[in-house]
Amino acid sequence: MSTPPDTPNAPPAARSGRRLLVLLPLVAFLALAGLFYGRLFSGDPSRVPSALIGRPAPTLDLPPLEGLTRDGQPVPGLASAGLKGEVTVLNVFASWCVPCRDEHPFLVELSQMPGFRLVGLNYKDDAGNARRFLGRFGNPYAAVGVDANGRAAIDWGVYGVPETFVIGKDGRIAYKFIGPLDADGLKTRLLPEIAKAQKAP
Repeated sequence: MSTPPDTPNAPPAARSGRRLLVLLPLVAFLALAGLFYGRLFSGDPSRVPSALIGRPAPTLDLPPLEGLTRDGQPVPGLASAGLKGEVTVLNVFASWCVPCRDEHPFLVELSQMPGFRLVGLNYKDDAGNARRFLGRFGNPYAAVGVDANGRAAIDWGVYGVPETFVIGKDGRIAYKFIGPLDADGLKTRLLPEIAKAQKAP
């Protein structure tokens, strides 16, 4: 009659086999967790491809940010009709988003360049806070659409704020930049994509 492997009188090989079976799920879990962690935090998130590239920009019909002005004039909301005929750069931002504050000086710099229109999509924000944010850091946007419930951002495939899209003159999405813009991202990635969109028919 054989001795069960978990009894004190079990042969050493049987006891070690039992321990191995107990540890196997833990080892497998740790291996999968390590793989997931590595995939999540490796690489450049701003280079994640978007399924919308080359497709018509999703429909927009967003109200303006109430009380927001630029050069003494009310800033309009966002509508799909305004995304055709010229290159548009659409930036998704929120006043509660810390990286949005970091990238804002680069958006102000971008807004001073000719040949395209810079607009903002204000994501799940408080109107008063959004106005104060733009009042404090400067309003680089020719138009700001309020996406109070985040529905438009979902349609645009937004992962999180900030994100920036380049829309061609034909109304199709030409490029998507995920994460906050910095000097390198502006110079080596966003501006070349804007230039490409400007040259396209």
